[in-house]
Amino acid sequence: MKTTLIRMLCLGLLLAACASPDNPAVRTQVSTRTATAAETTAPATTAQPLATIRSISTHTPVETPLPPTDTARPQPTATASVQPGGELTLALKPVIEGGLVRPDYLTHAGDARLFVIEQPGRIRIFQEGQLLERPFLDIVEKVTSNGNEQGLFSVAFHPDYKNNGQFFVNYTRRPDGATVIERYTVAQEDANRADAQASKVILTIAQPEANHNGGQLQFGPDGYLYVGTGDGGGGGDRHGAIGNGQDRNALLGKILRINVTDQDTYTIPPDNPFGTEVWSYGWRNPWRFAFDRATHDLYIADVGQNIYEEVHFQPASSIGGENYGWRIMEGLHCFNPREGCDQTGLVLPIAEYSHEEGGCSITGGYVYRGAQYPALNGLYFFGDYCTGYIWSLQRVGDQWQMDKRLEAGVLISSFGEDFNGEVYVIDHGGTIYQLTAN
Repeated sequence: MKTTLIRMLCLGLLLAACASPDNPAVRTQVSTRTATAAETTAPATTAQPLATIRSISTHTPVETPLPPTDTARPQPTATASVQPGGELTLALKPVIEGGLVRPDYLTHAGDARLFVIEQPGRIRIFQEGQLLERPFLDIVEKVTSNGNEQGLFSVAFHPDYKNNGQFFVNYTRRPDGATVIERYTVAQEDANRADAQASKVILTIAQPEANHNGGQLQFGPDGYLYVGTGDGGGGGDRHGAIGNGQDRNALLGKILRINVTDQDTYTIPPDNPFGTEVWSYGWRNPWRFAFDRATHDLYIADVGQNIYEEVHFQPASSIGGENYGWRIMEGLHCFNPREGCDQTGLVLPIAEYSHEEGGCSITGGYVYRGAQYPALNGLYFFGDYCTGYIWSLQRVGDQWQMDKRLEAGVLISSFGEDFNGEVYVIDHGGTIYQLTAN
């Protein structure tokens, strides 16, 4: 599909969160939890042809400038990576072609199977080269996907899934569009089928508008469940006096950290920075984030407002509590107010791109740690939903180097990672690709 056509489609699809229209009728802040939370101790950690896609082997590095003195720029954990400036050609190899409806996430359950989320409310399994016809889980009747940014967004398998069979999903529910985090278990008699009747809602967050719902679930290296939430939608984070992103009492515009191990619903880890579910704040719509499986560093892609898309970095040594800037900042730039904003104490992005140069809506990916393509080791990959551009990001000296690696020409709704650390690109149009290199 041509890039120009993709740009036109951007505003009518899932992550078209570029410039949201104002709705004066909705002004009140809504962010309530329904589960009871209490402090607890930490949980026990237990041959397809290449796609015809333009590859870029020569590139011009984009170096992100250092921030002003009073703002923080995080440092990565040292690890091996591709040599800066080296020639590298990426390509996409089709893995699943056809049979999927609006796929928006891919992960694994600790084995060779791929679990693919379909936005309307199904989880499909790809096993031994085949897309299984029967869904692993079908909750279409629970999920509203009427809005472009509504639906079933992700699944996270418990670190002890092999023994307890538990997994968690994040979706917007019928009929009100509230965010729901719900626990399910696998059927005892069939490893490829969930027990749809054995479910438990562990957290519900009311949503004032249909967009900016976040949606990512990831278990961290600490065994806790991390939950990404958007700012409540509309334009400019207009809910509440300071916006949900900057309101530490709101659950919207945050990354939450909760303990779901051996709990009826969840409890709050005793070392959470504010004594609440909140782990970090100042987010607009952290649609996709991921831990580096080698270093445990956290990379977060936050969807921008009108001009800039951004990538943030949280080192493994973080104790939480960071303010990542929204709605004070959009990327490295003042947003509210437009000039002279106070950046004291904010953690600014390690990379950004403008809509003028790269698209309309960022999709975060993964640090490559697979074995098939050693040249990719240590590179963090992310893309843009509208243009299909894919970039790599790595630390070089005292700079973060961002290189455009591929013009994929697909609607990148998500990236995925399998059990072996190989990285996948999810085309919202229905195809799953594996990221490959020369």
